[in-house]
Amino acid sequence: MNLSDVLSLDRVSVLPSMDKADALKTLVAQLSQTPQVQDHQALEEGIFHRESLMSTGIGMGIGVPHVRLPSVNGPVMAAALCQGPVLRYESLDGEDVRLIFMIAAGKDQHAEHLQLLSSISSRLRDQGLREALLDASNAEAFYHMLITGELS
Repeated sequence: MNLSDVLSLDRVSVLPSMDKADALKTLVAQLSQTPQVQDHQALEEGIFHRESLMSTGIGMGIGVPHVRLPSVNGPVMAAALCQGPVLRYESLDGEDVRLIFMIAAGKDQHAEHLQLLSSISSRLRDQGLREALLDASNAEAFYHMLITGELS
């Protein structure tokens, strides 16, 4: 599965510095517009429940909120570059979160869900790519770099 199979440009945002809850709600709203997500409320509740169990701030300035739900009929993703730190997004390494990748998949799509999580985390281990994404001038540049791995 390629990232372009689950992420389209219309679900990539450049956001101002904001509170974690507001950032997550913004991405939930984007995912809720897709045909894969059948229930906005269930997605929002699922994402916030997952965050209440343990922060999805994985380190290196990255947050990967994710959930599998019966009301999602296919893997889908939204992404955001935050122009400043996301407030109250506790990260495992204490670094400010500025890149968020929200993933939703169906309840029975465990393999696809894990594949997406792995794809994002392995791609973002590249410090050059992370820095280029943080410096992206707009959503189009961010999307292109993320999908292709080519630095602009």
